[in-house]
Amino acid sequence: MERMSSTGSSIRRRSTSISSHASHHTDNDDECERVSEVGDIGDRALPSTRFSQSGSIRFSFDNMSEENGVVPFAEEKILHPNSTLSTGAIVDSEVIKPVLTRYSLQKLFGPGIGNVTSNQTLLYLDLPSNMVGSFLMGWFGVVFKGDISHVSEHLAIAITTGYLGSLTTFSGWNQKMLELSVSGHCLFAALGFVVGLFLVAFSIIFGIETAKGFRWLLNKLRMSCGASRDGSKINCKVDSNSHQLTIMMMFLVILGVLWGVFGALVRAEFRHDGSDAELWFACMVGPIGVWIRWFLARLNGRGLGKAGFLKWIPFGTLIANVSAASVMAALASVKKAVHTRDCDTVVTGTQFGLLGCLSTVSTFAAEFNAMRESNYPWRAYAYAIITLCVSFVLGILIYCVPVWTKGV
Repeated sequence: MERMSSTGSSIRRRSTSISSHASHHTDNDDECERVSEVGDIGDRALPSTRFSQSGSIRFSFDNMSEENGVVPFAEEKILHPNSTLSTGAIVDSEVIKPVLTRYSLQKLFGPGIGNVTSNQTLLYLDLPSNMVGSFLMGWFGVVFKGDISHVSEHLAIAITTGYLGSLTTFSGWNQKMLELSVSGHCLFAALGFVVGLFLVAFSIIFGIETAKGFRWLLNKLRMSCGASRDGSKINCKVDSNSHQLTIMMMFLVILGVLWGVFGALVRAEFRHDGSDAELWFACMVGPIGVWIRWFLARLNGRGLGKAGFLKWIPFGTLIANVSAASVMAALASVKKAVHTRDCDTVVTGTQFGLLGCLSTVSTFAAEFNAMRESNYPWRAYAYAIITLCVSFVLGILIYCVPVWTKGV
């Protein structure tokens, strides 16, 4: 009897241990998905759920409640097969506005007007747009992401992947630090990475906190007005098949018209030796960059191999940023070697438009912040170091090859 009792106790302990291990493994996988899919998630629907350590709640227009420690939660919900084209069309159409916004912020804070940023200091030209985009990502990519996706998953993807992802650029940041280091300002380059990471991380935190405060204020106003929960519920879901087809056709037409307009502007600038040809060319090729990033985002939360090794790393965002930084370094070498008017226009427009939209800082900042607030905060700094170091090392090797081999 004692042996049987001992055996039963051992089995119970083993069963409890296995159950605990399985639960821990499942929780870790769920956390990896939440963190790695906080930004771009390809064609998978954005969630209307937020998860906190105290539990999970649903944010929608009829629920203004809030929990502390908000961390985005990712669902494995696949959009309708016909939604891929409509989402892509919306995302593409949202690219031209951030390209123009990024250009305007460069001019506003650059040497021409504000004289705050420049190519010769650690405050690089794209820093204001990276900070603004990260701040807005805290609002519309974290706190109000569920509310927007409650209206339309396509709209949520267009705002986060399309507008905010393209408003910020990682490749431009990396290239400026690379050029500083090559010119002998290695300390400025190192500080540029540290200060830049701190500022974008603070920007998204500030965005999250202010958005949560705004949500709290709306909740108080709603309660003071005596609005009932059922009476204030808004049913404005727009993801039916007919709406998808209408939206797809509308945005494809808009995108086609804009491509034609910008093509005509590029030709006119070339004909009259204008200086804005680079900007209009950037607007033309920008949608290609965000389309590639949108497809690469499907790799987020997948990990490596069938076992999903390193699942916590958002490989889609990592590949987009590293590849854009590498190609930008290669084009900078081509520009320096050829140095003709046509080449400079095409290269600069491609760098600012296609590569600027392919890479993203706002999504990178959102992922960094989610990792930092998770049960494994060290992953945030490991992810940042991997992204910065791999991009910088590859960029240095590519950018300096013409110098080492051809003496350019």
